[in-house]
Amino acid sequence: MVKATRVTNRIRALRFEHGEMTQAQLAERIGVTRQTILAIEQGRYSPSLEMAFQIARVFGVPLDDVFQYPDSAEETS
Repeated sequence: MVKATRVTNRIRALRFEHGEMTQAQLAERIGVTRQTILAIEQGRYSPSLEMAFQIARVFGVPLDDVFQYPDSAEETS
């Protein structure tokens, strides 16, 4: 059984902030399938580090503006 990742992301929000980009459009820009983007958005799949950087680059934001790890937020509180 596959366990959901604890890494959260803002991909869906970023897509809509960037002209309502579709999952398919984002997938094409980074060379994956739409299903992969869907799985990442839903937290069912963690992208490779390279893919995470590619996603951040598409949106023109730092990596930690796209992906968050819950424990890191607790450490800064």
